[in-house]
Amino acid sequence: MPLAEPVPDIRSLDLLQSVAELGSIRQAALAHNISQPAASMRLRSLERTLNLQLLDRSGGRARLTPTGMAVVQWSTEVLEAMQTLLIGTAAARSDGQMNLRIVASMTVAEYLVPAWLNRLRASNPRIVVSLQMGNSEHVVEVLKRRSADIGFVEGSRAPSGLGSRELQPDDLVVVVAPTHEWARRRTPITASELAARPLVLREAGSGTREVLETALRAVGLEPVSMVELASTTAIKAAVASGTGPGVLSRLATHGDVQDGRLVIVATEGLSLERSIRVVWAADRPLSSAATRFLRLVGETSS
Repeated sequence: MPLAEPVPDIRSLDLLQSVAELGSIRQAALAHNISQPAASMRLRSLERTLNLQLLDRSGGRARLTPTGMAVVQWSTEVLEAMQTLLIGTAAARSDGQMNLRIVASMTVAEYLVPAWLNRLRASNPRIVVSLQMGNSEHVVEVLKRRSADIGFVEGSRAPSGLGSRELQPDDLVVVVAPTHEWARRRTPITASELAARPLVLREAGSGTREVLETALRAVGLEPVSMVELASTTAIKAAVASGTGPGVLSRLATHGDVQDGRLVIVATEGLSLERSIRVVWAADRPLSSAATRFLRLVGETSS
């Protein structure tokens, strides 16, 4: 069925995602190995194709507009589908090679899996990997359908019905834009203050959301959602633009805090610790490729 509207360039959407994640066109251009003028031209072309203003270029630094943040969110699944297509076609060309199907939660997929795959490629280039991404609930469903060999989730407890092993600890932090009133606080945010403020949150079913809800319910409170987004990148962009406070993995916010795009706000009276776990279907043996990968991941996480 023919598409009704002009189709945006996939590389331009990928570049826009990098602007959201890295905070500037210059950093995004470096990540994509192109010049800043070329990146700017590509983004302007994307705006013309969509007939939308995606970036606010006033003040000497380009920032995502609310519409731009929405496009980042909408394009996440498109880019993931394209990555799946590219991995799948590579696997189809890999006659005689071993295949490994991984499914990972968004935080793990964005911030840990790339380094693991680089190490796997260096140790055994014959293993071809396909990667699916989703929230922790999706990871469990995929493994129970036997549509992946191993998975990675984050949460406060191990998923039921699956084998699992803790890889490393993690915790959630409250983050705000440097201009937010909480960025200048000298006392921690209490659980009741956090529950009273509308937040930029992950969607229901994500490990991040589950840990926050569990922590607040333990003291008789519930989080209030201002907006729910399905990717860490989109949440960081929304928080950095001043939309409101967000709650994210410390692992995912490290670079943004170092660069001054986000500020961590101390909390008290909340237990936001969690674990990153590897999970698998307990009723069948792991493939040799999965076993090799888990050994490598364990060495990296130890």
